Amino acid sequence: MSTTQASERLQRPISEAAIDADTFASMRRDNLARWPTGKRVDLDEAVTYLSRLPLHKNLAAVTRAAHAERRCLTQPRGGFGTIAMQRELMVALDKDGMADIVPTTTDSYTRNEMFELAQKGMEESEREGRSLLNGFPIVNYGHEAARLLVESIDKPAIMLTGTTMPKLTGEIGYAAGYTGYLGSGIAYTVSYIKDLSVADGIRNYQYLDRLVAEYQTRGVELHRRQPGFLTGTNVPPCIAISICVLDCLLAAAQGVRHYGLELGQTLHVIQDAAAIACCEELAQEYLGKKGYTGVFTPVSSLHWMGAWPYDEAQAAAMVALGGYIAAVGGAVNVTTKSVQEAHGIPTPQANAEGLRTTRMGIYLARGMRLDGMPEYEREKDLIRAEVRAIVDRTLEMGDGDAALGSVRAFEAGVLDVPWSPNRHVKSRIMPARDADGYLRVLDAAAVPLPRDVMEVHEAGLRRRAEQTGCAFDHELAVQSVYEHSEPLAQLMPEDWFRGLAGRA
Repeated sequence: MSTTQASERLQRPISEAAIDADTFASMRRDNLARWPTGKRVDLDEAVTYLSRLPLHKNLAAVTRAAHAERRCLTQPRGGFGTIAMQRELMVALDKDGMADIVPTTTDSYTRNEMFELAQKGMEESEREGRSLLNGFPIVNYGHEAARLLVESIDKPAIMLTGTTMPKLTGEIGYAAGYTGYLGSGIAYTVSYIKDLSVADGIRNYQYLDRLVAEYQTRGVELHRRQPGFLTGTNVPPCIAISICVLDCLLAAAQGVRHYGLELGQTLHVIQDAAAIACCEELAQEYLGKKGYTGVFTPVSSLHWMGAWPYDEAQAAAMVALGGYIAAVGGAVNVTTKSVQEAHGIPTPQANAEGLRTTRMGIYLARGMRLDGMPEYEREKDLIRAEVRAIVDRTLEMGDGDAALGSVRAFEAGVLDVPWSPNRHVKSRIMPARDADGYLRVLDAAAVPLPRDVMEVHEAGLRRRAEQTGCAFDHELAVQSVYEHSEPLAQLMPEDWFRGLAGRA
């Protein structure tokens, strides 16, 4: 923990309360002084620059329009270690991939605020003409240089930082003309980092959300987005949505009025569509209960976040399905992957192809709706019951304060995430896929899911165990993690239909 972080922790007990103007001004001075490029950020100049961007390059405006028209936008990931390579990637994604939103993913050193090491990696990448970093070191280049990237494309740009420490990347990214920033205090802390406490993760993102509110008071609406879970394992919709709601309440408390929510796909069309619908509905429900009005909460859908197959044909099917699911569910955006997902960082060409494949999936879903379908409506009812039980108990534990309640709920296991790398998370809840392909909860541990809900989960999971010959225990959960990455010959062997032949 840095000296600045430690002093903030002593001065600011964990609370959802908005950071007051004087405290925030002091925090900004300290933050921007941490690296030379930060000192060059001027809020008034940044407001002027952002105000002059055309509307079609402002992610907040583009997202509002897509939501109103029920259009599903496409957005990939991607980052390289030099500005020239990053520019080439972004132009390729914009033009060849037909991306609606163009990303810049930061490198691991930047995510962990190791700016000296990022500087070394950037300089070596420049010398060797190839990327020695796994993303773009935006803090080292600074906002003036990064504006070249924003000005090279004709779409809105978003920062994908994967960090629990967003203060400097947020300042520089927004000043550079990126009108979107992905990340949140709860979801990223429990997904990405071992030792940082949930309380400190929340504090870090309260700074970023207070910054966005400051831009808003000056007439610039920016897009903030809560991230889906990137743990690479199965996360049940009820857990993801509960944390979406809590992160959203924390942002609203700082004054954010445009806050996107993000959900990873389970690859079950009905469950994912129900989750997308319930996520926005429940976020609005709890915002209303807390007295926050006029907060825009569009939902993004993430391509499958678990293990991917090495077979590119199998992977292509999952990419197309991901676009279809997002569009059917009514997501405002789908974050895409490529057929090279199992192999590592995709080439710009593969990334662009993944975008186009996803776009075709969206096209094939045009006009498709599940409203009124009994199974879809039942799944929504199930998700609502699960999420309300978790969020209500969390807020109760914090005496109505979402920040304090979240910290206490993680300590008690009331909020829990399967296979979290963070030592402040119990990680005792265990999900598995049932006989019909739904992602269910095998063991709720201390998460307060209603008994009648758990009966539905158990019935489907027991049928899955019987069908596969797997024990009704943690092995069912492990099997579910790797299922979609298995070779097709194992998932659907050539004789899979012969049992039906004799009945024809």
